[in-house]
Amino acid sequence: MGERVRGRARAWRPAAVMVLLTALTGCSGFLVPAGEGEREPTPTAPAATPPPPSVTPPPVADVPAQSPDPSPTPTATEACPASGAVVTMGEVQAVMMSRAVVLTLTNCGSKPYRVDGYPSVQALGEDGERLPVKVNPAGSVFGQDKGPEPRTLKPGAAVKSMLAWVSTKEGGELVTADALELAAAPDAGARVYPLEGHDIRYMDELNITAWRAELPE
Repeated sequence: MGERVRGRARAWRPAAVMVLLTALTGCSGFLVPAGEGEREPTPTAPAATPPPPSVTPPPVADVPAQSPDPSPTPTATEACPASGAVVTMGEVQAVMMSRAVVLTLTNCGSKPYRVDGYPSVQALGEDGERLPVKVNPAGSVFGQDKGPEPRTLKPGAAVKSMLAWVSTKEGGELVTADALELAAAPDAGARVYPLEGHDIRYMDELNITAWRAELPE
């Protein structure tokens, strides 16, 4: 009697296990309700954008307001002479081993200025002393002297002359000059032009053409 009972028990358990397994596998929600056991992805916070680097504005100096710079005060050399005529010296020119500069006389005054004759030219030494350099009213390889031409210059008008360096057969040692004193005429206000840095410091004689509206040819 006891053995049959145990035999049925062996026969029933497999079937019961199969039924139980079928019931369990056929209804998954029996053990895990819907929505449980599955984690919704936690939203990831976007990476924080780093704030832009702070830019420190450059310090602003507290500068008081200033009025425009005043016009430069002309020096005594730049001022218009009392005669109303000013003489300026141009760049050094070179032709056939000779040197020359163009002199320009300008009426810098407010009244007409009469010109008739030759520029006043004087070589000066280191201490401003006058040197024995002869100045000839004559032409050179840069152009022939046509003689004086009387003219009356209106304010702002100008005439020109050619100053040339010449050597003579009788010339001995060259004279070394540090400057030239130039004027429209012997009795007019003069300007001093330094000759430092130029080979025209060394001179024998100077030739000068008369004041003309056009340079000599």
